Amino acid sequence: MKSGEYRPDARYIWQSHHWPALHYDLPALSESLSQVIRAQGLLLGRMADAGLASRDRAALSALTEDVLKTSAIEGEQLNEDSVRSSVARRLGVDIGALAPTDRHVDGVVDMVLDATGNCQMPLSADRLYGWHAALFPTGFGSLTRIRVGAWRNDASGAMQVVSGPVQRQRVHFEAPPAQQLDLEMARFLDWANAPTGEAAVIKAGLAHLWFVTLHPFDDGNGRIARAVGDLFLARGDGSPQRFYSLSSQIQRERKGYYEILERTQRGNLDVTAWLAWFITALQRAVDSAHHTLDSVLLKSTFWQRWAQTPLNDRQVSMLNRVLDGFEGRLTSGQWAKLTKCSSDTALRDIQHLVSLGALRKTEDGGRSTAYELVSSRSA
Repeated sequence: MKSGEYRPDARYIWQSHHWPALHYDLPALSESLSQVIRAQGLLLGRMADAGLASRDRAALSALTEDVLKTSAIEGEQLNEDSVRSSVARRLGVDIGALAPTDRHVDGVVDMVLDATGNCQMPLSADRLYGWHAALFPTGFGSLTRIRVGAWRNDASGAMQVVSGPVQRQRVHFEAPPAQQLDLEMARFLDWANAPTGEAAVIKAGLAHLWFVTLHPFDDGNGRIARAVGDLFLARGDGSPQRFYSLSSQIQRERKGYYEILERTQRGNLDVTAWLAWFITALQRAVDSAHHTLDSVLLKSTFWQRWAQTPLNDRQVSMLNRVLDGFEGRLTSGQWAKLTKCSSDTALRDIQHLVSLGALRKTEDGGRSTAYELVSSRSA
């Protein structure tokens, strides 16, 4: 993209005479860009070697996290079991008992899966309208009725991003007026669907920033902006399966995310700093996915070893909890509480697993005996 002159009286980048001619210093980004592309390739290579079942489990984990965290960034907490079940249904992954359906959760899942699973399809106004309608199946955002499946009309005033109490609200950003949205979105979609020559990671970062700057809907703009970015990342990966979650990393760095967005939207058309932040956040997301894959492979190896051993439902459930990253000390008291059984039954369950060599006592002491998993590597 070419550099453009900045209008001195402009408060936001979209007010520049040369908007949307965003530009950036590619040499300044080249090292981090090369590193993240290598990391993506390494992750995809590991996944290719992991086997179908492990890939499905890793994708289930990544997509569940993505759906949970893209909503959490906006302050909305979804039920993890409902999200996991919804993703599993759509991926055809067997996770045992499924949670009841929740149309709000299903809507977020449908958007995320359409963005990544159908990443080669053109991005259109109708497709974005569909994502928006999926996010708001009741027609309400929080407690307020909103325009669903249509660009905002600013009937209640300018679209602003604000924080603080009503009496002392701080305006972080104001989006372009609604009457400009047909033109603005047409330009964005033309660029999105054209072979513009940027690396996929760069195009994902630009698309994310551009969309969230336009803020074309009454609500849900952040979630849809992240889905748009994920679409371009999936195109770059050449795989509809997702094994890392940028939204999870953004949630972990939420304060920095909003700060860099505000600085960029109040700056000039040079968006190098935003892209540098985006690329390094993506790098950390991919690094985190390697740890997730380690856990998936450990779980797969563990159950391959114990597949022919008769275990009761409580034992299977608790072993899966531990394999999924159980927090705290695993004691007979915790076992009894989580499986809703007596202390004696819990102790018998544990002692049976210890005798098999699946669990062992920890060495950390404490008032009550704790146990840990015996991995195949340490068995």
